[in-house]
Amino acid sequence: MKINLNHLNVFMAAAEKLNITEAAKALFISQPAVSKTIKQLEDALQVRLFVRDRQKGIILTDVGREVLVLARQMQSIENRIFQVASRESQLLSGTIKIGSFPAASSLLLPEAIARFRAKYPHVQIELHEGVSDQIKEWVTDRTVEIGLVASPFTEFEHHSLVQDHMVAIIPDDHELHDTAVVDLGRYQHDMIYCKGGHEAAMNSILQQHHLNLESNLTVQTAETLIHMVRRRLGIGLVFDFTLSSVSHGLTVKPVTPVITREIGVIAISFDEISPASMEFVRMMADDETSRFGK
Repeated sequence: MKINLNHLNVFMAAAEKLNITEAAKALFISQPAVSKTIKQLEDALQVRLFVRDRQKGIILTDVGREVLVLARQMQSIENRIFQVASRESQLLSGTIKIGSFPAASSLLLPEAIARFRAKYPHVQIELHEGVSDQIKEWVTDRTVEIGLVASPFTEFEHHSLVQDHMVAIIPDDHELHDTAVVDLGRYQHDMIYCKGGHEAAMNSILQQHHLNLESNLTVQTAETLIHMVRRRLGIGLVFDFTLSSVSHGLTVKPVTPVITREIGVIAISFDEISPASMEFVRMMADDETSRFGK
């Protein structure tokens, strides 16, 4: 028996839901039909893709996880085939799967999505939100084609979109209000650090500058940081890009040493992503070049 795309689509739905009933609902087919299709696929491959668990439903086996990555690649190739064909007739269609962290979703995506939809109304956009480390995993296992993340970009191909820098935030009547630049070395024990899900990358940057914030108060979101600073629990330390995605009314100060990072879009290979995704990347790059004059 040959594998067909329908078998793989059912398998991917079951692997994402890890529940036969939920997969059936998502596919608008019966539960027995899902079970039968998975059994046919397992028989064709002569492996177990799932193990059944009374409490958790179904769990992917090790080989099941490998097959899932390959199935997503096949789905992506099918999507690219249709997009290439529709591009030839100037009716670009299909789906773009994007991973993004919340600040990037708020600041970089709305304008690009609006422009893209106006030009390509038949293309669907599927957004997955998480933190940079999660998004890199999603790109690796083909859950998404492209991801908006903070540097370092490690093994991924990337296009840089924004140059970002760290800032300090304080209440208006803080003792440092008239200080031009906040010295991180001098005040490092007073800092509340907003990691925002970029722990590994940010710890590396801070170590380069011989700063140790491990014993300090750390938070995950800019909103939490703002509340902490308003309660005078310390000096807020956050990247300007993240801070600009929320309203705060606090005083913003530059810091020394200067700490920078990049925000960019990544892919396993830009040569392998779909025409629609490549066009979306191009539009984002054009938006940021226009905005910042790069």
